[in-house]
Amino acid sequence: MNLTPKKTPGKSSRAILMAAAFSLPLTAAALATGASAQDVQPVPAANGPAEVLTTVTAPLPGALGELAVGPEVEGFISGRRGDRVEVTTSDGAAVMLAVTPETRILARGGFLGLGSKDLAADALLDGLPVKVTTREWKGGLAAERIRFSGSDYETALMIAQGTNGRFVRNEALIGQNAEGVEANAAAAEQLRGRFGDIDQYNVKSTTNVYFGSGRSSLSAEARGELCNAAAQANEIDNALLLVVGYTDSTGSQEVNQRLSEKRAGNVVNFLQQQCGWAPYRMLTPTGMSESNPVADNTTAQGKAQNRRVAVNILVSKSVDGYQSDAGRTARR
Repeated sequence: MNLTPKKTPGKSSRAILMAAAFSLPLTAAALATGASAQDVQPVPAANGPAEVLTTVTAPLPGALGELAVGPEVEGFISGRRGDRVEVTTSDGAAVMLAVTPETRILARGGFLGLGSKDLAADALLDGLPVKVTTREWKGGLAAERIRFSGSDYETALMIAQGTNGRFVRNEALIGQNAEGVEANAAAAEQLRGRFGDIDQYNVKSTTNVYFGSGRSSLSAEARGELCNAAAQANEIDNALLLVVGYTDSTGSQEVNQRLSEKRAGNVVNFLQQQCGWAPYRMLTPTGMSESNPVADNTTAQGKAQNRRVAVNILVSKSVDGYQSDAGRTARR
């Protein structure tokens, strides 16, 4: 079986369009592959007899160098369970891989730099496009080397953090508001349902607003552009907004990180309070400091273009219809 997809989206489009936090569930068959031991422990119950908690523990292969070379797997990470990673290929096949202490996890380029970087297993985020070389063993396939781009990892991390935070805040709002609880709960559940099987977005458009050096306040021009962007997004069914803040290269990394987060937060507040954008249709604001410059940071003009917040209008492909549009990407 050839697990390498015949067609791979463009690198820049793929990195922007992934939704790392929205994983596909692991199948029962995939989880059971290679399972050999069970730990059974009684769990006290408040009322009635104790329940039984069963934990399935799957074995790991031995030295990878002693195993036969397996096929290359290319796709996106669609689930994690312990030391098992599920990768969904372009034809929809779900492949379960064992991650061992010998597995090398490599990222190249992006905000990680030009050279390859070895990362830990917690870098394997849901939605991350990967290429995996494998070894065959009696339990299935073991990952020998997992490779992905630093730009893809950056975007996956950004979306994962934003999505988790947004769900937490929405649920807190539902508990606090006496009025409109049912409407807010329905909206949150609808959003969760849409995200249950999403792996990519279509980017409809991106609006950039700019800031003075060291400043996070919105100019009159920026305010007008933000409400125009919100109005445009409101015309699109199921649209979400992903807001990302950036800085130029002046100052320390710590200062720039806080500044980029504050800029993004101010944009989100204005969109919600002044432009009427619903909170449950907003990803958590994310600050990316001086990463991904769009212009030369050695000139005043370039720095001015890098002091920005990007407002991306996203629609999940599950509701927008799949479009293979590798040339479209948000300017960040």
